[in-house]
Amino acid sequence: MESGNRTFLTELILVGLTENLKARISLSFLFLFLYIVIILGNGFLIFTVIVSPQLHTPMYYFLCNLSFIDLFFTSCSLPKFFSDSFTNRRKISVTGCLTQMNLVLFLGITECMLLAVMAYDRYIAICSPLRYTLIMSWRVCNRISVIMWGGSFILSFIPIIIKPLVFCKGNTLNHVGCEILVVLELACGDLSTLKTFMFFQSFFILLSPLVFIVVTYICIIASLLHISSANGRSKAFSTCASHLTVVIMFYGTSLTMYTGQARFSSSLKYISLAYGVLTPTLNPFIYSLRNNEVKGAFKKILTKYSVK
Repeated sequence: MESGNRTFLTELILVGLTENLKARISLSFLFLFLYIVIILGNGFLIFTVIVSPQLHTPMYYFLCNLSFIDLFFTSCSLPKFFSDSFTNRRKISVTGCLTQMNLVLFLGITECMLLAVMAYDRYIAICSPLRYTLIMSWRVCNRISVIMWGGSFILSFIPIIIKPLVFCKGNTLNHVGCEILVVLELACGDLSTLKTFMFFQSFFILLSPLVFIVVTYICIIASLLHISSANGRSKAFSTCASHLTVVIMFYGTSLTMYTGQARFSSSLKYISLAYGVLTPTLNPFIYSLRNNEVKGAFKKILTKYSVK
């Protein structure tokens, strides 16, 4: 009976960060600058790894995956944010919104899995260095990639299969993009099954990899304590420092986002910008500035092309 009075929507309105046009334009230039940094920084890492034979190892292979995720994660929403900053008609079609939502979810799930895989790679490199090439062979790395990307794709689209979303509870999203937590607030019908699935999915996707990473680093630290040389311990842990920094940044914001959704509901768009823009901006700098191998490879590239 209620469904007869519903008006199903075909367009949604994105509120954005502010209603003030001048402020929106100023913010758009700021995020345009960050977007350019993301493209150049992650593009630099991918290019450096591809053209440098000494970086053709599993560690840098997975790092390229991370840079690829960061590039496309931000490309899902930032271009739309730029165009909306110069107009008062900040609309997006329902189809476009759901596509953006699923792509962001897909890439976010993939990054969770990837950070756990990168932790395992560092664990093998430090705790079983003599067996590293055997355990982390290219065949194993390729299989891990297929499982990681394929599993993330399936997990990200299951919610839509369980409950195709139809909107009838208003058309305004208080966000800069189509974040799933905000999108669900406008969806019609009984969402209890979908929300239950998402609760267990969040536990599996966020907490399981995080617990795995914590246990992995406990094992790494225990192994490092058996190294008698302080210089050896420092050198071994330096290979993990960049990854550990990225893990803290990513999980610090994403856990705040998805486990504190009721408390921080009015601030979701600001928190999402932290892990959706700030983290991809800093990732390439963390891995390049703290990594002598990457800096050495880049210097060789500059020398090679400057000579020509």
